[in-house]
Amino acid sequence: MQLPPEFVVGISSLLKNETEPFLASLRKDAPTSIRLNPAKAARNPMEFSEPVDPVAWSQWGYILHNRPAFTFDPLFHAGYYYVQEAASMFIEHMVRTVIDKPVICLDLCAAPGGKSLALLSSLPDGSLLVSNEIVRQRSNILAETIIKSGIPDVVVTNNAPADIGRLRSFFDLILVDAPCSGEGMFRKDETAILEWSPANVKMCAARQKEIVRDAWPSLKPGGILVYSTCTYNLNEDEDNALWFASELGADFVEIPIKPEWNISPSFDERVIGYRFFPHKTSGEGFFAAVLRKSVNESSESRRDHRPAKKKSFIPLKDDSLERPMLKSSERFDFFQMNQSVVALPTGHVDEMPYLIESFKVAVAGIEMGQQKGKDFVPSPALALSVFLDETSFTRCEVSLSDAVAYLRGEAIHLADVPLGIVLLTCKNEPIGFVKNIGNRANNLYPNEWRIRSGYLPGALPDFLRPSK
Repeated sequence: MQLPPEFVVGISSLLKNETEPFLASLRKDAPTSIRLNPAKAARNPMEFSEPVDPVAWSQWGYILHNRPAFTFDPLFHAGYYYVQEAASMFIEHMVRTVIDKPVICLDLCAAPGGKSLALLSSLPDGSLLVSNEIVRQRSNILAETIIKSGIPDVVVTNNAPADIGRLRSFFDLILVDAPCSGEGMFRKDETAILEWSPANVKMCAARQKEIVRDAWPSLKPGGILVYSTCTYNLNEDEDNALWFASELGADFVEIPIKPEWNISPSFDERVIGYRFFPHKTSGEGFFAAVLRKSVNESSESRRDHRPAKKKSFIPLKDDSLERPMLKSSERFDFFQMNQSVVALPTGHVDEMPYLIESFKVAVAGIEMGQQKGKDFVPSPALALSVFLDETSFTRCEVSLSDAVAYLRGEAIHLADVPLGIVLLTCKNEPIGFVKNIGNRANNLYPNEWRIRSGYLPGALPDFLRPSK
């Protein structure tokens, strides 16, 4: 690994006598870690078939001793777990510390979605998450991640921070995991090294200020901002956090940590921040700070900005077909949204339609499916929802190899299974729908989600197995 000389000089001035251990850690392989999805793990308990180490600051994070071929694991595609860098799981601990009642939360720069999943597992029941990504292509990846989580209390949007900022005093909590120079990912991504330069660091720092400033009006007075990066330099970390506090009006919030976690403090005594270095913690480089917005700032209600209702979003007149497909269906109201039927949690039936009317929305609640002629074709999102009532469909458990074939978009043969819509499961976890027509089962898995790799490992991943 050939690091930029300017980077080495800069990090040496910060770490001093820890520089050599830090540089040595970058020459080692990065650890592999995952976060289980608690909503699915509770429904379908699994156990590890090989040793793992828990991530100390995460209730659901684990460091694996070996790296399975995740691409070919049906549980990965079913949203049972997510491959996530261990240090970034600290978001889970921070949120649990500062939030103790249901909130409306924004993950502003959310793609590919790992930190949105951390938020969903740490926010109190009854909370609503708005998961946003400005780049259209990345927002599609984010939408897939959220759909596979199976959790309905989410709206995925594709908007600029300035668009979000027009929602005055709407959010109780905002996470800005800001696009950065990526120094903390050097050992995992060689491209990050090639793209690094002092000029890029300055550009990223300026863009981060702009992102937070644009979205700041949407945070309620007294609300919480969690700011994080995967980089080491002061410009993008402490300097920016201090700018947010002084220029926007906020106070730092201290988060309790344990000494054995080996989390480093801020390099600036004026900033309460938390730093992760790979020679001290299991994971990559990470910085995070928590700020509370001044309660003295005037609050402007979002109701002053309500747009006209879209005709493409209307309450469903008859939900007798869709309602039995969900467990605890009394918790949902059903709507026609464009060509699909969606189920929105009743507790958010005010905020979610408002967001749908206001922004470019990719996901909201549970997409149930579409009526096509005389047939109702269920959505992949319904198969992956934790509220799916599996008894509403013919269910067929398939082998690992058949599951991988399905996830590749191939037609599979189902023996002794009734014709019509069939819910496929693997390791007792739903993975999607097919339409069985007898001689084969037509694949209803989305084209854009399908496994593209032509490689097939000799042994399919089996490190997670149903509990006995």
